Amino acid sequence: MKTNLSRRTFVRSGALVAAAFAAPNPLIALAQKRSSTSADSTIRLGLASYTFRNFGRAQMIGFMKQLQVFALNAKDVKDHLPMDPQQESAALADYAAAGIKLHAAGVIYFNKDEDDDIRSKFEYCKRAGVSVIVAGDPGPEVLPRMEKFVREYDMRIAIHNHGPEDKLWHSPLDVLKSLKGIDARIGCCIDVGHTVRAGTDVVQAIHEVGPRLFNLHMKDLANFQDKESQVAVGEGLVPVRKIFEALISTRYNGFVDLEYEIHPDNPMPGVIASFAYMRGVLAGMGYATAGHPT
Repeated sequence: MKTNLSRRTFVRSGALVAAAFAAPNPLIALAQKRSSTSADSTIRLGLASYTFRNFGRAQMIGFMKQLQVFALNAKDVKDHLPMDPQQESAALADYAAAGIKLHAAGVIYFNKDEDDDIRSKFEYCKRAGVSVIVAGDPGPEVLPRMEKFVREYDMRIAIHNHGPEDKLWHSPLDVLKSLKGIDARIGCCIDVGHTVRAGTDVVQAIHEVGPRLFNLHMKDLANFQDKESQVAVGEGLVPVRKIFEALISTRYNGFVDLEYEIHPDNPMPGVIASFAYMRGVLAGMGYATAGHPT
């Protein structure tokens, strides 16, 4: 499917960037003090492949090149990152050829307290070469078994919160409460949209989770009580700039992955606007954004 980008889309994106640059810059002095070559001087923007769930891998790679985004959080949807080893290998070869690096895989659901099931998912992520597994719905009773595999494979688990509908993890703070005494490589993936819908202050949550924040899914909402009110980042009420300020303050070194869940048959206009806004906000704060993962 070929996406046609209207003049209105580009005008809107330009306006969002202009608004971002016009914002006050309380952290610009801090940003200027940091070396441009230091590990924490760049906010790394990535993409959650679920954004393009209605598109095959080849089309998604084309979209990512157009976006100049080369960091991917891949999910076993369509042919993005199949669980089958041979098919997974073919996907990884395609990404490598396109200069795209996988930094995370997920959301992967851990709903069985069984060694074989858990090991198969760690092996899947090991083959992909990712350092973070974004996990969905592992019950508290599964965490000790997952902890065993985290130690064996030396991988990090980022438990994803899914808002009020989630039976277990409404908010990242719910996840955090269950991690006392658990290996420090098990932490959180904060989904900002689900977090605000759970009634949690997302900025405060970033500070509280601190070093146990391993991945962040960015999105925006026009109404914090309405799951269906998602809009392009910058068009809603999610405090994007304050989120970036909190990430900088806590020296977050993971990725901010756009997860745009609306208009699945034609997501590119909203995805383009979202990246334009995020890049504009960060530039206004004196920060670079990495086009390639480091």
